[in-house]
Amino acid sequence: MKKIDLVILAGGLGSRLGSFTQKKPKPLIKINNKTFLEILIRSFAKYNFENIYILAGYKGNLIYKFFHNQTYNFIKVKCFIEKKKLGTWGAVKNIKKFIKNDFILSNGDSIIDTNFHDLIFKKTNKNTDIDMILIKNLNYKSNLTLNGLKLIKSKIYLSQKSKLMNGGVYFIKRKLLNNINFKFSNSIENDVLPNLIKNKKVGGIITNNFFLDIGTPKNLIFAKEKLSKLLKKPAIFLDRDGVINYDSGYTYKWKNFKFKQFVLKGLSYLNKKNYLIFFITNQAGIAKGYFKEDDFFLLHKKIKEYLSKKKIYINDVKYCPFHPNAIIKKYKKKSLFRKPGNLMIKQVIKEWDIDLKKSLMIGDKMSDKIAAEKSKLNYKFDENNLYKQIKDFTNKN
Repeated sequence: MKKIDLVILAGGLGSRLGSFTQKKPKPLIKINNKTFLEILIRSFAKYNFENIYILAGYKGNLIYKFFHNQTYNFIKVKCFIEKKKLGTWGAVKNIKKFIKNDFILSNGDSIIDTNFHDLIFKKTNKNTDIDMILIKNLNYKSNLTLNGLKLIKSKIYLSQKSKLMNGGVYFIKRKLLNNINFKFSNSIENDVLPNLIKNKKVGGIITNNFFLDIGTPKNLIFAKEKLSKLLKKPAIFLDRDGVINYDSGYTYKWKNFKFKQFVLKGLSYLNKKNYLIFFITNQAGIAKGYFKEDDFFLLHKKIKEYLSKKKIYINDVKYCPFHPNAIIKKYKKKSLFRKPGNLMIKQVIKEWDIDLKKSLMIGDKMSDKIAAEKSKLNYKFDENNLYKQIKDFTNKN
């Protein structure tokens, strides 16, 4: 499983947005009480990235304050502020010493609801330096940046007759940071991609899923009105120990973590059905000193890596380390995050756009049921066949 990083370009002035960006940078504009950049990061964080790097420019201190050293689904975020305007490729080159792996590069003001696994592990990208996502240009007539592209045998060519355009997401080989040098501020769209396309070094995939950028007042207003509805999906909330894995008591080592029968098949089915997946787990073993939070993180990074190899992606994991009888002082307290409290579930509902009526929680204890009922979630006890249980539920909804 190759290691990859995620780099997000968030340095633009947002000048077309006028008053919207007078006090804040474009990626921090709120959509349904969530910043656009937060929505974008969460959409990416289900993938097994080693690092997330945000490249900030205009009012970058605000982005830095909001995101630097934050963790999303076990991935640490690092934010860099450029001292002068470097352009999209210049900003990437500016942090090349930090980027150790091949990486996904994404614009910070647009979002595509698609599966990036196919882009990262595209069979033909052994012979390309960059692979990119193409979309049909139906509503972006004024976008002249790499508009008019065609795909022939997985390679991208320029074509004025084509209605395909650049989707603003690229899989880039790390070696390219050393192979292309400029002495001035430069752009990936204008200075890098055209030459690589001519040399047949750019591949791609086409997605028909929705694409949206917030770069103009019209698009931003549309995003504020429609994005939450476009992203809204049903979700499955799963307790971990006893539902996902056999509960051997305070499991915190990968060698002791054993998936229950039919769980992988069930999770894969949910991904194909476009359900969001969340693990909701009490972890009193941290409070009682059986293992550390770092051990929990390490285990879940292993779980994430293992599932990624099988094209299975978990959107997020919420855990509660607190317990009223804790041995470790900082974890000793009563907390509504701990089930039967429902703050872990409420946090997920706040962070994501979820169709609650079509969602379900599966657990193996009465505390799971109580937490679900407090959250107005459908609930079922685990029946030791997650695939059948989920399939039965989704077919009825």
